[in-house]
Amino acid sequence: MKTILRALYFGMVLLVAACAGSSAYVPTGKIEVLWLGQAAFRITTTTGKVIVIDPWLTTNPKTPAQYKDLKNLGKVDVVLLTHGHFDHSFNAAELAKLNKVKLHAPPGLIDTLVSIGEIPAEFTHRMNKSGIVTPLGPEIKFNMVRAEHSSEFSWKNPKTGRVENLPGGEPVGWIIELENGFKIYHMGDTGLFGDMRLIGEFYKPDLVLVPIGGNFTINARLGAYAIRELIKPKFAIPMHYGTYPILAGKPEDFVKDLGDAPIKVMVLQPGEKAVF
Repeated sequence: MKTILRALYFGMVLLVAACAGSSAYVPTGKIEVLWLGQAAFRITTTTGKVIVIDPWLTTNPKTPAQYKDLKNLGKVDVVLLTHGHFDHSFNAAELAKLNKVKLHAPPGLIDTLVSIGEIPAEFTHRMNKSGIVTPLGPEIKFNMVRAEHSSEFSWKNPKTGRVENLPGGEPVGWIIELENGFKIYHMGDTGLFGDMRLIGEFYKPDLVLVPIGGNFTINARLGAYAIRELIKPKFAIPMHYGTYPILAGKPEDFVKDLGDAPIKVMVLQPGEKAVF
């Protein structure tokens, strides 16, 4: 009971609110983190820049109906991808082209997407782990870091009608440093690895978006260990669970396994946002 009360499973949040029907953004000077299901997030910065990560939306059973129309995301300033699997990359190229913005992804995945004609080269940027880019100005930094996973890209060849598994580069996570210094770590799909401690010590993320589903990623217990012992952020939002029965991790187990760690857990439903 002490653990549950400490984490305030349903309520220890700076602010969590269901998103209104309109996608228009009114600058508030705050950071908004909107969960769209699975690993997809829309992050709005203090100055109104919009970052979308791992946009699997149009066929995602957990994405709210309004966001299955990509135009309802509103303006998007940059798209980030952690790896090539469909449940992360499905709408990435389409969203970048729709908004005429850059797609940042593992270099092998970028090469594949360009070579098969999914996206023009001018809408991409090649970089690699430990790379830092500032496409939205010098005050917003995107740092590409390691993840422990795989990254095949499945594509239906229009000439043959057959599905082909193509190289997707190596999976990554993203450290996003915003205008006010607040740092968000999107872990992508990952297993547990020791360098999570290095990521925590060097980048010092304030908020971690952590997969807990299990089977394809760390589960709730391993996610809690990574957050509690290795990364040690101020805030955590569980993701990548419950989309299908096989992603069986539960946020209440994640909270329980955090023990007495001084970390505020925000449990969102798809279509809800946390505001900092």
